[in-house]
Amino acid sequence: MQKTFMPPFKNLDELNKHQLKGLQWTVGHAYSGSPFYKKRLDQVGVKPKDVHTLDDLKSLPFTTADDLREGYPMPLLSVPESEVVRIHASSGTTGKKKVLAYTQKDIDDWLHIFARCYEMAGLTPKDRVQIAVGYGIWTAGFGFQLGCEKLGAMAIPVGPGNIDMQCQFLVDLQSTVMCCTASMALLMAEEINRRNLRDKIALKKVIYGSERSSEAMRQRIKELMGLEDMFDITGMTELYGPGTGLDCPKHEGIHYWADNYILEILDPDTLKPVPAGEVGEMIVTTLCKEAAPLIRYRTRDLTRLIDHPCSCGNILPMHDRILGRSDDMLIYRAVNIYPGQIDEVLSAVPDISCEYQVILDRGDDGRDYMTLRLECCQDSDASKYPEIAKKVAEEIKKQIMVSCQVEVVDYCSLPRSERKSKRVFDNRPE
Repeated sequence: MQKTFMPPFKNLDELNKHQLKGLQWTVGHAYSGSPFYKKRLDQVGVKPKDVHTLDDLKSLPFTTADDLREGYPMPLLSVPESEVVRIHASSGTTGKKKVLAYTQKDIDDWLHIFARCYEMAGLTPKDRVQIAVGYGIWTAGFGFQLGCEKLGAMAIPVGPGNIDMQCQFLVDLQSTVMCCTASMALLMAEEINRRNLRDKIALKKVIYGSERSSEAMRQRIKELMGLEDMFDITGMTELYGPGTGLDCPKHEGIHYWADNYILEILDPDTLKPVPAGEVGEMIVTTLCKEAAPLIRYRTRDLTRLIDHPCSCGNILPMHDRILGRSDDMLIYRAVNIYPGQIDEVLSAVPDISCEYQVILDRGDDGRDYMTLRLECCQDSDASKYPEIAKKVAEEIKKQIMVSCQVEVVDYCSLPRSERKSKRVFDNRPE
């Protein structure tokens, strides 16, 4: 019988008791092991003995990305350096990177929950997993590979890019699963279609993450690759890395591993809880992380909490797909716009592809202007482009309450990326 990586809890009461025990341990461990956390907790007058219920989480201070950068090179460290067996860093491109330390237990816990992701996606040791994400100081490659090996499946660590090798291995090694960004999945899907490889490969599933993706994009990938299913995986370097949640085959939301961390969804401005179903910022508190525990860490990722159980029967709670980041918000003519809102609008409009660009400019009259450039589907009738542009402009106006110029271009006119696609170009002066 295949080993399960799911937690043993039979109901939410058991999960909550586990969370309280983990919260108490984390606060005590951080207070005694980290000068940073001791000072921060003392500033708000909270001692480890003051944590009696999960509701006491609200009395704890927040931790931010700035705290990580200011504590460089090993911020939040709560164990002796001799216990650190590895470090990973975020993929940020400006300033000091966010470097996180790991003990051996941290690595073991991470691989366990990553294997859980594979298990939830229905993988078995018989699968062959082609890994097309970055290796090195980043968490992605190591997480996908070691989690795969923990499950017992075959790992094929190709890394990002190198399309010829990707295609060759899909054919020669008969990979059944591919792990990559959504942009890379689209690029591969179109390449498989262009090379007429669909009948020569055995690919059944794609596990994708690292960026937002629209429903239209996912459907396009499934269609071109002939997939059985696709799974959205979440994670961040601060919280182990990728593998901290996955949507199950029911696709009703992202199951997150609440036995390893507590998730709050708060208003990014007031830092007060938002009602279930409303968009807010993800705040995470780890329950067993040794080297660099997180206490109410502001991720800046935006999502919604789903307050009903999944029909799959798993009791682990769910949040919605990541809709964007609070610091990615666009302000256009006094309207706050998150790129995820544009994804949702475009996914509901037929006859358009999944790639688009948003271009913001400031005119000579001092006013801001938005151009939405989007692709039509393959083999679309060019005579219908004006009609499609009008429809999209109307939907943007109706749902997001802003006016924009829509340009419809031919299929594959917009650039493809092997990593994350850049879709917003803000040319306005500071």
